[in-house]
Amino acid sequence: MKVTFLGTGTSQGIPIIGSNHPVCLSPNPKDKRLRVSVLLEWEDFTILIDCGPDFRQQLLRTNCTKIDAVLFTHEHSDHTAGLDDLRPFYFRQGNLAVYAHKRVLDALKKRFEYIFETKNKYPGVLTLDTHTIENQSFFINNKKIIPVEVYHHKLPVFGFRIGNFAYITDAKTIAKEELDKLKNLDVLIINALRIEPHLSHLNLEEAIAVIQQIRPKKAYLTHISHHMGFHDEVQATLPESIFLAYDQLEITL
Repeated sequence: MKVTFLGTGTSQGIPIIGSNHPVCLSPNPKDKRLRVSVLLEWEDFTILIDCGPDFRQQLLRTNCTKIDAVLFTHEHSDHTAGLDDLRPFYFRQGNLAVYAHKRVLDALKKRFEYIFETKNKYPGVLTLDTHTIENQSFFINNKKIIPVEVYHHKLPVFGFRIGNFAYITDAKTIAKEELDKLKNLDVLIINALRIEPHLSHLNLEEAIAVIQQIRPKKAYLTHISHHMGFHDEVQATLPESIFLAYDQLEITL
């Protein structure tokens, strides 16, 4: 399975509009982060996890011509605002499969009412085949998908385990029974917002503690804000086998 980091930034991205913060002014491309999302590819099948406001720009930087399914972690704008930009895939493929919690699907139906219209639907609007998921495993193209429930302050968010790979974003707390789902991983991707503590996100110290508890072979940090610091400087401080992800990074399992 190939994993492509489409975006590794937090909700505002890096650089932030109008900011003169040194990280926002950095010339290093690894310090420029679009909103967080990953693309998973194996054989002839492609899954997108989250579809944020930078989705069009992100996909233009890849060779991706087909998306077979979209998994949503939760309903926040930085993870869902690019939904309409799935249209080119719909035009080529037909209805697109979307998997999300009922609460998330309800939020999408409210925000993108025109997409879910069933009467007098405007021509050219994409059509989705929605699948409601709970905190129990399901299958896509013979791949077992295991949701992992984490909490983003008080909001439940789904991470996903597929084989020996897991993707966790917007987590602040993870219950023991959910951590138990993450044993024996080859690769874990998990959010780490910044150095300082945050109300609803793991900071760097907390993310490293979770990684050391789970003990994957490799871990990649994502959902990163400018307050984390310069990519190269932060990477130099990280324990062995923990890496600061960056946009367009590709890894293969």
